[in-house]
Amino acid sequence: MTRHEIGDLGVRRFGLVNWLGLYTLCWRETRRFLAVWTQTLLAPLITAGLFLLIFSLAVGTRRGDVMGVPFVHFLAPGILMMTVIQNSFANVSSSIVISKVQGNIVDTLMPPLSAGELMVGYLAGGVLRGALVAVSVSLILFPMIGLGVAHPLLGLLYVVLGGAFLGALGVIAGVFANKFDQMAAITNFIVMPLSFLSGTFYSLDSLPPFMQALSHANPVFYLIDGVRFATLGVSDSSPLLGLGVILLALAAVTSLGWWMFRTGYRLKA
Repeated sequence: MTRHEIGDLGVRRFGLVNWLGLYTLCWRETRRFLAVWTQTLLAPLITAGLFLLIFSLAVGTRRGDVMGVPFVHFLAPGILMMTVIQNSFANVSSSIVISKVQGNIVDTLMPPLSAGELMVGYLAGGVLRGALVAVSVSLILFPMIGLGVAHPLLGLLYVVLGGAFLGALGVIAGVFANKFDQMAAITNFIVMPLSFLSGTFYSLDSLPPFMQALSHANPVFYLIDGVRFATLGVSDSSPLLGLGVILLALAAVTSLGWWMFRTGYRLKA
């Protein structure tokens, strides 16, 4: 082997995008959650149904309308998006952490995949899992409470953006965490507060001014509010403003995840 041939070993020979490698990573991440669909797809559906059942029995019969709609109808879109983002985050973060703990993350890092291709591959699994959960909730649970969807395409857009945003956060958390207890701490102290304190169970009109301002600084609030508008036609804030905030937040976390893969932060010795 000549010196020239040795020098060319690291050159990408398949064009700008490694389509085969990207497809393989996307398919691997998809098969991960489809192989245990009762845990990754059925369980979130049951959890969302239990939330709706408990709130409708405990609160719904005594509470009046919220934003002009029945309380259970107000609640349902928030529970849908909360379920989506939690599953998207869990899918991506668990995949990376398990690979790091088991020591086979090298099998993902060694193939000729760029940092951008790694991001897209991991996000594909998280977004698809979140979208499937959203479809199952909207097709099975929404008709049971007599709820339709006012703007289906807008709702799908918010679901995809929400899955991508929390999936990118899952990349950051998965790369940063080296142990399962670190991952659990990130989930309990960052992801759960973001989702529960985002207007899922209440309208911002019921909060004091300080809490309203804090909620407006939470990108997840705009995801919840956007899906609520797409479902009911009412919202606490402008859907266009929400899309802008989500796109900016998505660009920020995706860029950070890309940088982690690009530099090998906490991935390479």
